[in-house]
Parts: sequence; structure tokens; C-alpha cells
Amino acid sequence: MDLSNEIKKIRQKSFMTQEEFASEFGVAFSTINRWENGKTVPNMKAMKQMKDFCEKNGFSFGELEKAWLEQTKNK
Repeated sequence: MDLSNEIKKIRQKSFMTQEEFASEFGVAFSTINRWENGKTVPNMKAMKQMKDFCEKNGFSFGELEKAWLEQTKNK
């Protein structure tokens, strides 16, 4: 399970560009790019926003949550 791929999947399911996705979460385009390339990990606030986004759009949050917990546990 790869956090960067899970984030990218959710964005692509939404048919959004990285810029549009960044706007949705109030972050810079470069932040989304770093998340999707595995260079950084979303913080708790961003994960709560992603959970709300997933629920609002009917996407499963479970795999993303598991990947995030696994990644943050190892840091």
C-alpha cells in the first residue's frame, strides 16, 4: 500500500488536476506534487480534509487511511 499512489488515485477519480486538488485543500500545487511523489506526507489536518472530501464524493477513505498510518508509523 503506497500513500502517494492512494492520494493520486483519489485525485484522478475526481477528474482533478493537481492544481484543482490543491485548491480544494487550501495547499499549494507543489504540496500535492510532493505528496504524490512520496517526498512528503499530509499532516493530520490535511488527512481530515481528505476524509471529508472522500465522504462527500463517495470514495472509500480506508486504503488511504491505512497507507497514511503505515507511513507515519515508520517515521
